[in-house]
Amino acid sequence: MPHFSSFLAPHAHLGMGSWHLGQGRRSWDEEKRALLTGLQLGLTLIDTAEMYGDGLSEELIGDVLRDWPASQPQPFLVSKVLPMNASRNGVMRAFEASAYKLGVDCIDLYLLHWRGNTPLAETVAALEALKVQGKIRHWGVSNFDTDDMQELWEVPGGRNCVVNQVLYNVFSRGIEYDLLPWCVQHGVTVMAYCPLGHGELVGESLLAEIGERHGVNASVVALAWALRSGHVVAIPESGSSEHVRDNARALQLKLDAQDLAQIDKASPAPLHKQPLDQIDKASPAPLHKQPLDIL
Repeated sequence: MPHFSSFLAPHAHLGMGSWHLGQGRRSWDEEKRALLTGLQLGLTLIDTAEMYGDGLSEELIGDVLRDWPASQPQPFLVSKVLPMNASRNGVMRAFEASAYKLGVDCIDLYLLHWRGNTPLAETVAALEALKVQGKIRHWGVSNFDTDDMQELWEVPGGRNCVVNQVLYNVFSRGIEYDLLPWCVQHGVTVMAYCPLGHGELVGESLLAEIGERHGVNASVVALAWALRSGHVVAIPESGSSEHVRDNARALQLKLDAQDLAQIDKASPAPLHKQPLDQIDKASPAPLHKQPLDIL
């Protein structure tokens, strides 16, 4: 695939997710320290959404930002609008609520979380209006398959989309067949959510074996694999400082040909079009999952 210069080039290709943060799984202070640790390690992209904890994750990140020195490079903030709020007026209201919780006047990247019933043209017009007003710097989409992207490209202003955030990890490689190449060809950065699955890759045996050769754990291998092409930004959720430090090690790990061949043998690249893997919000498992046998 050809290389293109992502607008995210100044930032690490590894960021921090926040799907379950601020919701009591760990203490508020522990999760806040984890995010601050990541920022100190150069993981300057933080992803959130109005849906996450009904705004609690945005509030946690806003608390982090208040403690982050103004003299330091400021985090690149990503948030998302729900499809039920994707009308022109709904997008404006959702943005204002998210910006208030984050404690900012401008959100760096604002995504449509997934497609709903609102026409794409109306949502794009709203996102473009936010950009003109200086309230967002960029906009994009999430959970869009290739046909969705092609449709978006025909909407007035649709080609200003800079990111498509989708599920991508060793278990879920379907985007490699057509969506990832399409995005690279059209200058759209792919952002991988759940790059560690739902935690099942953290202790996966083959990845642990590969990690042992490099002096890292399985999760570091999984993240380095997701980043290997240079075309993908990964956003693992980061709830503890220890995990964040581990995640950051993926930026220094380059998998060799043997490593990649082992993973490809156990979890082959797709040879045909597959349904886009997505997370069912009511279930912790992907709606679709490729067969994988690496145990």
